[in-house]
Amino acid sequence: MIEVYKIIHDMYDRSVALELPRNVSSASGNKYKLQNYSLHYNFQKLSFAARVVNVWNSLPDHVVDVKIVNSLKQFETRLDKFWGTGNQDVMFDH
Repeated sequence: MIEVYKIIHDMYDRSVALELPRNVSSASGNKYKLQNYSLHYNFQKLSFAARVVNVWNSLPDHVVDVKIVNSLKQFETRLDKFWGTGNQDVMFDH
């Protein structure tokens, strides 16, 4: 999720960053919601972009909407706190 945050908030050079299209038509979810596509081939379904969309879209606004100077660290803290509550379906296990 940290890499998705960096891509969405332009922390990478646009010429080399992965394109993650935003879903501007949906009112539900967080305001940085990503577009979810139907993929026809198995190798597409296993790509980074395909795997992170549902997890990213499930995050609430108070986690993804960070607008301070040290925003990445703040996002990491909020994400850890949110995932640590146990009130969500997705758990990160490495």
